[in-house]
Amino acid sequence: MSYHLRPSRCTALTGGGDSIRPPAKKLKMKFRDFQKIIADIYGQPDDRHFSIYDLVSNQNRFTMRALKGIRKKDSRKIKANLIIAFCWLLAIANRLHIDLDDAIWRRFPNLCSYCGKAPCQCKKIKPRKRRKIGRIGTARPTTIAEFQAMFGRIYPPGSRSVVDAGIHLAEETGEIGEAITIYLGEHRRSQFTEIENELADWISTMFGLVNSINFDLERDVERSFKNGCHICKSTPCKCSFSYIAKFDS
Repeated sequence: MSYHLRPSRCTALTGGGDSIRPPAKKLKMKFRDFQKIIADIYGQPDDRHFSIYDLVSNQNRFTMRALKGIRKKDSRKIKANLIIAFCWLLAIANRLHIDLDDAIWRRFPNLCSYCGKAPCQCKKIKPRKRRKIGRIGTARPTTIAEFQAMFGRIYPPGSRSVVDAGIHLAEETGEIGEAITIYLGEHRRSQFTEIENELADWISTMFGLVNSINFDLERDVERSFKNGCHICKSTPCKCSFSYIAKFDS
């Protein structure tokens, strides 16, 4: 997985500072299509250069850098590193042949996966275990923007601070590594399902943070990957291993 941003390119990615952006045509990047784009761009170099643990390590690495952006109150750092961490997560899903679109919908069918409510009522109900929940109608999201909107309805951004959203994302990041380690030790189907659930949980908390900082994720990932790798503009990516290993965002 070798999607990276040079520091000088962060402004181009996130729109820069507080400048006013002109109205833009609404983009329609399907979540499943974006996962395939990441596979097309990075699947080959990922398979050659990185183990599953390397993918997890890099996903963790850039998630933590996004959280550093919260501490420094640097929205551009948060946004740039969230996109990178998101792409490493998709690389993990691709390595394990997990359709994240399906995994997310099974876990969050327009409802909180724990209390079964929208908006989430966990703080009020304080459920001790997850409820068995069904799907609501046919309003299944397909685009990244629709997933972001769905999670905004389930977990309204005004219900918690940006710091709290970041802490939750850190928690879910650790649980991905734990689930993968357990599965690779015993290879049980239930453990693989837990990986799917943890990836979906990370996506939900990532969107929670995205909504907390009012970030249009679909727009920026479409801009960044429309010509292949954001840096080398190639498919598959041609960025070197040493550049990836030393990259500082």
